[in-house]
Amino acid sequence: MKFFAAPLQGYTNAVFRRLHMELFGGVDCYFTPFLRVEKGEPCRRTLRDIVQKSGGEGVSVVPQIIFRDAVEFGLLRDVLRDAGFHRIDLNMGCPFPPQMSKGRGTGFLSRTEELRKVADMVRRDKEIKYSVKMRLGADRADQWHDVVDLLNTMPLTHVAVHPRTGREQYKGSLHFDEFDGLASALVHPLVFNGEIRACADIDAVCGRYPGLYGVMAGRGLLSRPSLFAEYAAGCVWPLEKLREMHLRLHGAVLEHYRASLSGEHQVLAHIKSFWDYPPEFLDRKSLKAISKSRSMADYLAVVRSL
Repeated sequence: MKFFAAPLQGYTNAVFRRLHMELFGGVDCYFTPFLRVEKGEPCRRTLRDIVQKSGGEGVSVVPQIIFRDAVEFGLLRDVLRDAGFHRIDLNMGCPFPPQMSKGRGTGFLSRTEELRKVADMVRRDKEIKYSVKMRLGADRADQWHDVVDLLNTMPLTHVAVHPRTGREQYKGSLHFDEFDGLASALVHPLVFNGEIRACADIDAVCGRYPGLYGVMAGRGLLSRPSLFAEYAAGCVWPLEKLREMHLRLHGAVLEHYRASLSGEHQVLAHIKSFWDYPPEFLDRKSLKAISKSRSMADYLAVVRSL
């Protein structure tokens, strides 16, 4: 069983990946937030975060790309190949409307002719290994039927599936019935992604799908960074240990921001987002106080109270 850290734009950057592995571990591979084409070229800021490889020693990092056609795919693939990468993850699962409306992410599942071209490029590529992260469809939970045959023609290391549609984003129930159908139709190793927040969730998924290649968590890993480490050790951490380690991670991230950003307001704006996916020990009153902090002194007072 493999444990994968899902990419979340604005959260799972190189600093998070490095610090998470140092303090918690338990992750077999971190996937980077997607690299996209911006004004005709790969987004420079995202590319810098990827190529600096500050995941640290022993941290496996795979870049993810998002694209609307074979031209964008080729451009992003080439720049990552030139940077020395031999693994790329293909984003066919981003649910955010600005990307979907352009035919990227989950929207790409509707562009079967472009997917056919990309599949052909992947088959001919002998230098890079590919994986896919996808949803069941853009608007329909059975839309995977339109693309599964093409996916099966591609030499993929695995396919990670979040069993919702793009339009649903992160709301509503998971479509286990459609996931069952896709699992039966796919020839590739399968990774389950979606609503993995506790060890019990991993147990439930593995019990339902004993042949899974792996489990992937994103939001769950941000709110409970110890999730995979706890599962691998076979024990759930007590609340005090969760609190202590979460605050250690916070302190390390804050130290990085103070060293790399200019001015208190920049640091405060960045560090407050650390709590966007709050841990179980953070009560609503403290979360509100963090959100309303207007100075570093006010912010640190709230954190010290934790």
